Amino acid sequence: MSTLLVALSHPDDEIGCAGTIAAHVASGHRVVLLWLSRGEMTEAFGDLPDDEVADRRMAHGAEAADILGCEHRFMTFPDTRIEAGPDAAREVAAVVAEVRPDAVVTWGGAWRRGMRHPDHQAAGRIVRDAVTLARIGKVVRPLDPHRADVALFTLRGEHSTLPEAAVDVTEQRDTIMALQRHYYDAVGWPEASFLEDRLRRAGARHGVELAELFDAWETPPGLGRSLI
Repeated sequence: MSTLLVALSHPDDEIGCAGTIAAHVASGHRVVLLWLSRGEMTEAFGDLPDDEVADRRMAHGAEAADILGCEHRFMTFPDTRIEAGPDAAREVAAVVAEVRPDAVVTWGGAWRRGMRHPDHQAAGRIVRDAVTLARIGKVVRPLDPHRADVALFTLRGEHSTLPEAAVDVTEQRDTIMALQRHYYDAVGWPEASFLEDRLRRAGARHGVELAELFDAWETPPGLGRSLI
């Protein structure tokens, strides 16, 4: 059994790779879904205090993980104020050393609104740095360093010039749409038609019905059913 770590900024970010998570679970891989923040700055709940919003968002994340069939964890970086830096990278490196993934999915660079959220940009940098720092014993003590090769993938923006990896998620459609309904009911996003259109357009690029796209940082590009 191999392990995929999906490390993102906020609960609901995983909508962009829900089918990939479900496909890995269906193949018998361990998947750990990590959110760096608790998503407390959403305005979906009006004027509730941030701590109450965080509690709701953490509950939504737990339910999302149940839908996807994966493990989940939260960190406590502040929503809208995630900052990339050595201390943040060391915190996440400890998680990498504990989880010991064979592959990691996180945020990459992006131009479009939504994907270019500053928390997304910062989280991607933190996680990518953490994969390297997790190899250093003095950084992750008392944990053992994780020195195995870790395949790195980032959620793909439409203007990316990096090699493109695609995962065929046609068989995961029901799970993806169950997660869509969950978050739409919880926070009003995403629209089913928007998500279906994105999956179909990605699939058409690779000759399948539905696909999710990633930047392949260190591995060959192309279509598969797994990132591992």
